[in-house]
Amino acid sequence: MTTGRDVHVSANGVGRWSVTQSGRTLSNHRTQATAVTAARRVARRTCVDLVTHGRDGRIRSKDSFGSESRARDTEQ
Repeated sequence: MTTGRDVHVSANGVGRWSVTQSGRTLSNHRTQATAVTAARRVARRTCVDLVTHGRDGRIRSKDSFGSESRARDTEQ
């Protein structure tokens, strides 16, 4: 597993959700929620950001698990 790269959750075009890091697919899931759960574990373990995309490809949210303050990220 490579470190230093963000973990992304995005729709893969066939009705499923992919978890990717450094352009490599780590896992595929039926729902976005299960994909985010799996991606969160990877992001915490590798201390990187978790970027969640919508079906249209636009960023919906971004959570940081890197070396910054302990304050929870807020979505705007």
